[in-house]
Amino acid sequence: MATAYDAVVFDNDGVLTTPTDRSALLEAMDEAFDAVDVREPPDHHRETLLSPSVDSLQTIAAAHDVDPRALWSAREDAAIAAQLAEIEAGRKRLYDDIDALEDLETPTGIVSNNQHETIGNIVDHYGLDSFEIWYGREPSLEGIERKKPTPYYLERALADLEADDALYVGDSWVDIAAADAAGVDVAFIRRKHRREYELERVPTYEIEGLGELSELL
Repeated sequence: MATAYDAVVFDNDGVLTTPTDRSALLEAMDEAFDAVDVREPPDHHRETLLSPSVDSLQTIAAAHDVDPRALWSAREDAAIAAQLAEIEAGRKRLYDDIDALEDLETPTGIVSNNQHETIGNIVDHYGLDSFEIWYGREPSLEGIERKKPTPYYLERALADLEADDALYVGDSWVDIAAADAAGVDVAFIRRKHRREYELERVPTYEIEGLGELSELL
């Protein structure tokens, strides 16, 4: 399937694999707090730790008198372990339509806001050898600042692929914003969990599954 684009880059969660079960992630947040000797944190602290800014992470850490880097390290370790368990149990799985990418001749990559190690676990577990490069965020405060909508990792992937005219495929407003910032087209995939999801920015394309990429390209 030849295309006018010189690369196609994909978000992971909600695009290639199903989103991680929220209850599994919240349990991981409890384990992270426990690792830094914080018992029974308030629910809103658990929720915030799921996807904090650096400022909100520092606020939570200060409230419990712990080092923010230690809390974040514990959070990342717990989330990586929880997601690996979900992958190995078959609960975090590939979408069936990923087979539509088998005939894609264009170089491909993955750029996700999930941890780099988690994306590596997915690539290894499911044998996604066709993707030439993949990036998740590094497990550091700098990684928080570099996640989408910042185009940092997307731009790194495009440079690695030597792409001048790429397409990014995502399922969130942050994917659209990162693609816009990187100056590339974006296809928003509206899967079942995004049926009522409203977009403030208009994507280049809107699709319901990966099978539609052949028509776009």
